[in-house]
Amino acid sequence: MRTLLAYRKYAFYLLTLVPSLSFGQQRLTLNEAIETALKNSLDIQISKNNLSVSAINNHIGVAGGLPTVVGSGSNTEQITTLNQELSNGTSTDKTGVAANNLNMSVTGTYLLYNGYRVVTTKKRLEELQKLNEQQLNSSVQTVIANVMLKYYAVVQQQSVLTTLNRSIDVSKEKLQVIETRRSVGMSNDADLFQAQLDLNAQIQALQTQKIIIAQAKTDLLRTLTINPDSAVEVSDTILVDKAVLWEDIKGSLYKNPDVLAADQQINVNKLLEKEANARRYPSLSAIAGFNYGRSQSAAGFTLLNQTYGPTVGINLSVPIYAGTTVLRQVQIAGVNTQTARLQKEIITQNYLANAAKAWQAYTNTLQLVEAEQKNYDLSGKLLQLMTQRFELGQATVVDVKLAQQTYENSGYRLINLNYTAKSAEITLKQLAYRLSNN
Repeated sequence: MRTLLAYRKYAFYLLTLVPSLSFGQQRLTLNEAIETALKNSLDIQISKNNLSVSAINNHIGVAGGLPTVVGSGSNTEQITTLNQELSNGTSTDKTGVAANNLNMSVTGTYLLYNGYRVVTTKKRLEELQKLNEQQLNSSVQTVIANVMLKYYAVVQQQSVLTTLNRSIDVSKEKLQVIETRRSVGMSNDADLFQAQLDLNAQIQALQTQKIIIAQAKTDLLRTLTINPDSAVEVSDTILVDKAVLWEDIKGSLYKNPDVLAADQQINVNKLLEKEANARRYPSLSAIAGFNYGRSQSAAGFTLLNQTYGPTVGINLSVPIYAGTTVLRQVQIAGVNTQTARLQKEIITQNYLANAAKAWQAYTNTLQLVEAEQKNYDLSGKLLQLMTQRFELGQATVVDVKLAQQTYENSGYRLINLNYTAKSAEITLKQLAYRLSNN
């Protein structure tokens, strides 16, 4: 009897070590998790900042299409020694002669033609903004996929906990039956000890599983970019969308933001090639301004000289030879364009291969889920039957334990298969740009 009391105290001690996961916790749905992650994600904020920079930079003035106005001025004071002889016989020989030169000007320059380089640069800035928009879309899809995977990982581990709890209930019933039999002399201590040991082991597994759930929640909270110590409750099931079609996924791969961004990068490099080629053409600019000049000396032939007035003109610059620099820049830009095409091809091939692998995992796992669901139902019926037979004395402790292990293993397989199928579904939809928080 003392041994039995010791086992009961140990079991109670293990249960007290497992904290309650529902007390004082806030329920978190998948949509709420996704919305929180989209609001808090640092990666998305960085992508938004990059998009803001490219939007600010996408301006005709940055491309060089607006006039420039420059103002300049100088005021020079000097003291000189003057020795001057004029043709009329007048001579001047002085030291410490003060002189002042004042010059001011405002000049405006407007580019009229430079081989359409301004137009090409403006187009390139527009393409860069579109590229950053696609990179932002890619970041959003990545965040949604990560949140869904972490969220369903919590659901997966909680489903394991449910299976463990049902098996523990069976172990408690088994222990109660043995205690009842022992009280009337129909059971021995060996069955009692074995039943208690089985229950203790399951309680330890329950404690370990709750730790795993807590860690899975921490991973989820980290993905949401909120305090990892926050208390949340996830109450959900893993429902796999069985209506995903391969042709739809394959046909939508071109909509993936990374593929579209690769297209934008090709366009950017093409425009860089045109910009480099435009350096071969003449550059024509219109110049207008206003100049003011004043020169004053305390001695000498000219005591005061002052000029001011507007200026207007045309500036033509014709490139003749620059050591083949422009030619090489055009060649390099062409190579970079070809590289961008190859990079897009690599991305497309990788995404097609990833989609094919995810599709294989999706379809095969769905078939396994259907078969394992039948096994799980049968194992549950077997466990119930063995429990009833044990109560009637027609089955042994070992028979019930084997039925429990069969039930637990089938439950674990079914849970893992559901999560695998859901992960493949998420991957397929991410590649096809179909993930959303709706």
